[in-house]
Amino acid sequence: MGSLLNLDLVIGRMNLPLLSLFALIAAFGAFIACGGKNDAGTTIKVMAASSLTEAFQELAEEFEAGHPGDIVRLEFGGSQRLRSQLAFGAEADVFASADHRQMDLLLAAGLAATPVKIFAENTMTVIASAQSEVRRLEDLVKPDVRLVLAQTVVPAGVYSHQMLKNLAQDQTLGLGELYEKSIHRNLVSEESNVRGVGPKVALAEADAGVVYRTDVPVARSIGDILVIETPSSSDVIAEYPIATLTNTEAPELAHEFVAFVLSDAGRSVLSDHGFALP
Repeated sequence: MGSLLNLDLVIGRMNLPLLSLFALIAAFGAFIACGGKNDAGTTIKVMAASSLTEAFQELAEEFEAGHPGDIVRLEFGGSQRLRSQLAFGAEADVFASADHRQMDLLLAAGLAATPVKIFAENTMTVIASAQSEVRRLEDLVKPDVRLVLAQTVVPAGVYSHQMLKNLAQDQTLGLGELYEKSIHRNLVSEESNVRGVGPKVALAEADAGVVYRTDVPVARSIGDILVIETPSSSDVIAEYPIATLTNTEAPELAHEFVAFVLSDAGRSVLSDHGFALP
C-alpha cells in the first residue's frame, strides 16, 4: 500500500500527459509482477526429479536460511514430464534431472544454460513386499508375481530395464537370457515416476519393484519391505545434472542455488539422503 501511495504522490507532482501516465503505471506494475529484488526478497522455482524430493526439500530450507526473505519453490515429477512442461512454456529458474537425456533436450532447445553440472549419483535396487514370496532375484519370474516398474519414458524406468537386462546377461547368476522376458510377463504396472513404485510394494499392492536406492527409506516409512541384493555387475549409475534455465527472471539467485547444491554443505545434505557424490 505504501508503494501505491508513493506512486500517487509522484504522479500528482509530475503532471504527466495521459499516455505517459499510463506508461508509468504499466512499468510500475511490471516491476511488481516480475518479482525483482526488493524488501520482500526473490522467489525462484526449482523443478527436480521425484527421487530428489526429500534431499531438495532440505536443501531449499538451508538455502532460505542463508538468504533471508528469498523463497525456493519446488516442483517434483518425472524428469521427462518436467522437461516437457518447460518445452511447452512452463516457467522455472533451475532444473535438476535424473538423467542426461532430459537435460540435453533442454540444452538443444536453448532452454537450459551452460555449464551443466553433475551433482549426485544413484543406483537401482529390487524391493519386495514382506507379504510376498519374493526373497531372491530368481523369484521375480515365478508365476503370479506382481512386478511394478517406472515407465520407460522416465529415467528410473530406463535404468530399471537396463539393470534387469544386465542381470539376465550375467553368466555368474545363471538366470539365463529369458530372464528379462519372463519378468516382463509379470509386469502389472508402470508408474509415471519412480515415487509411484515404492508405495505399491510397501502396501502389498505389488509383490516387487525396482527403485532408486535412495527411495528405500521412503518405501519403508510406508510399509514393510525387503531389499533384494543385486550384484555390482548389474549396477546402472544414474547421474543427476543441474542447470539454470535461460528464461529465469532471477539469474543471480538461481546461480546461487545451483552453487549451494554443489557446495560442501549441499553435498553433505545429498550424502545424508543416500546419494553418491560424483
